Amino acid sequence: QVQLVESGGGVVQAGGSLKLSCEASGEILSLNHAGWYRQAPGKQRELVATISIGGYAKYEDSVKGRFIISRDNAKNTVYLQMNSLRPEDTAAYYCNPIRGVTITPPPPVKWAWGQGTQVTVSS
Repeated sequence: QVQLVESGGGVVQAGGSLKLSCEASGEILSLNHAGWYRQAPGKQRELVATISIGGYAKYEDSVKGRFIISRDNAKNTVYLQMNSLRPEDTAAYYCNPIRGVTITPPPPVKWAWGQGTQVTVSS
């Protein structure tokens, strides 16, 4: 069973940086567009960044200029570099292969969710 495994979260002060990784045991990431999502307590999961198979990226407005999504298809891994972090970025972060690259409306996901990685930004 192919699984998505997110890592790299942690506790950071406002203005700091973190780099998240999402690795799949099979080729589901390298053969698909991919997206990073986040879910804060009491809120719905939201899509924050997408990347096409060829590396074209799109971002939700609140993270534009601060987050960078990238991919290494040879490693079946997608990354999210998060800079200038804000307390409102606090959430559990997840990745998933997706059927398109639009932010709005968000495209359907193609796989079961992983366990996510928690990002906490203190003020």
